[in-house]
Amino acid sequence: MDTANTSESVTPDTPPLRGAAKRGLRLGLSGKLLLLTVLFVMVAEVLIYVPSVSNFRLSWLNDRLAASYTAALVLDAAPSGMVPESLAQQILGSIGARAVAMKMGTQRRLLAAADVPSVIVHDFDMRDMSHWRAMIDATHTLLFCQPGHFMRVVGQAPMGGDFLEIILDEGPLRSAMLKFSVNLLLLSLAISAITAMLVFFALHYLLVQPMGRITANMVAFRADPENPSLIIPESGRGDEIGTAQQELAAMQRELSSMLHQKSRLAALGLAVSKINHDLRNLLASAQLFSDQLSTLPDPKVQRFAPKLMHALERAIAFCQSTLSYGAAQEAPPERRVIEVEPLIEEVHEALGLTLDVPIRWIVAVERGLTVDADREQLFRVLVNVARNAMQILEARGNKDPARDQIRITGRRDGGVAIIEVSDTGPGVSEKARAHLFQAFQGSTRSGGTGLGLAIAAELVRAHGGEIRLVPGTIGATFSIRIPYRAVDLSSHRGVRARA
Repeated sequence: MDTANTSESVTPDTPPLRGAAKRGLRLGLSGKLLLLTVLFVMVAEVLIYVPSVSNFRLSWLNDRLAASYTAALVLDAAPSGMVPESLAQQILGSIGARAVAMKMGTQRRLLAAADVPSVIVHDFDMRDMSHWRAMIDATHTLLFCQPGHFMRVVGQAPMGGDFLEIILDEGPLRSAMLKFSVNLLLLSLAISAITAMLVFFALHYLLVQPMGRITANMVAFRADPENPSLIIPESGRGDEIGTAQQELAAMQRELSSMLHQKSRLAALGLAVSKINHDLRNLLASAQLFSDQLSTLPDPKVQRFAPKLMHALERAIAFCQSTLSYGAAQEAPPERRVIEVEPLIEEVHEALGLTLDVPIRWIVAVERGLTVDADREQLFRVLVNVARNAMQILEARGNKDPARDQIRITGRRDGGVAIIEVSDTGPGVSEKARAHLFQAFQGSTRSGGTGLGLAIAAELVRAHGGEIRLVPGTIGATFSIRIPYRAVDLSSHRGVRARA
């Protein structure tokens, strides 16, 4: 029991410790940058190492040949070609050679020799040595040279001779090449360290620090995106980092504004839901009273009671669907073929323009025009668009029916029914055009919410149609296109354009 309890108490602590250890071992951007810089410099040094050691080997051999050239002149100038043995040994020792010989014509003359080896492992002709061959020979000397190996090196001869040759031990050459390699390695490490530090500090200042600030800002903004003080300040840089900061700041401003707006919409939705509940009850009571009115024998009451009942039913239905736009729960349209003119007349009466209102209502619809749509939803679309036009005209003041007009036209274009609602108002501002059909952003008048056009656009899209603002007209003209059955509006417009 004790063992089990102990293991249970220890086991949960193990993963966090491992995670902490892993986080502690992680290299940041600065550390990775430093390591990569050192690595790349070392790779560059490796690429130049083979040519460097090859040139060192050639220089070492050419130095021996130059010393042999001078020795050949001295030895050839000796009387009768004889030099003391001690002098010959000193000359060979200064060269580091076992023998020096020169070929002139058909004769080969041994100028000096001491302990000439019986086997020569390699022959190198320095008179015609390519860079590629020199690199191969240098690599071979480093990797495969062994103690006791001797080489014959041929170079230019003095006094018109054909060539000068010397016998050398490969051991000293390999030792000198190894020493050169070590020195080159140490120099490369020093250069790598200095270059890495300079590059590191430059890139750390130009890239790592700004990226660190951007990362820290993103983390802080994610924790509290509605706090405008956390929007990243722009540095004014003109490079990619400055562009990234500008775009990030713009995105954060838009996101913060959107979140503020959604918070307000959530509060508004809660308030509307409460109002909607009470308003629906009041309308239900009014509906009961209107039922009583329908029993009165007065001819005017009998004429207007059905319309009042229908208006109250619509109002109750609207209350039921008040929040449907925000909740994206708009019912799918129940489409059927309906006549357009009677529906427009209902819109006219719903707006109250049949009374003594100084706004002229003009209807120009093709005779017998029908549309394949949900009657109630199309009624809501026309009421929202026409009420928007009426409110704009009413805001003018000094109303004149000859000037203030709302015109509704309707026609069929192939398999598409087109209804246009236009007014003679001041038109739609550029600011409203940028967010047209967007709730709380696309209002066409001061103090408006833009919900009417947003709801109209959603209902039209549910029918597979489109609503748009027609450019280049007096006032504002909204075109509503609803296809009959299944018609592709884009392809239909293309056919009309070609025609």
